[in-house]
Amino acid sequence: MTRKNYLFTSESVSEGHPDKVSDRISDEIVDEFFRQGAKAGLDPYAIRVAAETLCTTNRVVIAGEVRGPHLAFEHIEEVARKAIKDIGYEQDGFHWKHAKVEVLLHEQSADIAQGVDAAGNKDEGAGDQASCSATPCARRPIFCRPRSIIRTRSWKSSPTPVTAARRRASALTPRAR
Repeated sequence: MTRKNYLFTSESVSEGHPDKVSDRISDEIVDEFFRQGAKAGLDPYAIRVAAETLCTTNRVVIAGEVRGPHLAFEHIEEVARKAIKDIGYEQDGFHWKHAKVEVLLHEQSADIAQGVDAAGNKDEGAGDQASCSATPCARRPIFCRPRSIIRTRSWKSSPTPVTAARRRASALTPRAR
């Protein structure tokens, strides 16, 4: 039985929030896999990166599965530290130089690969499914597979709770003032 009424809520966090820091690190890692894959002459459609990042007091944990160019854990740690430095973290409790960065990325499993690769008469799909909503941002360049890009006109066309949360969070950032 479907509900006729439901409550739609939205959360928007501002710059410096651990969720934003984690997302930025994960984004930078995905971008780096595609940059290095291009340098190695790999087909971008063959690269798979599922990287999740957790940030807490002086610690960053990066975990997930990848398929593509080999990147040393030290290189991935450098990418994470650069992202933290670009955000501006240089304080006790979380400093780009001193935070412990743990990299737990490994090769994509055959079971996941079977689920995400198009083969025979099967459509390409994800190894695990999730539902999320995000707003577009033009603050930094991204490197994406062309078929994974979904274009929207602007975050102003988002549902009202998303728009309201985004406006409130944006007003808190130094760039918005």
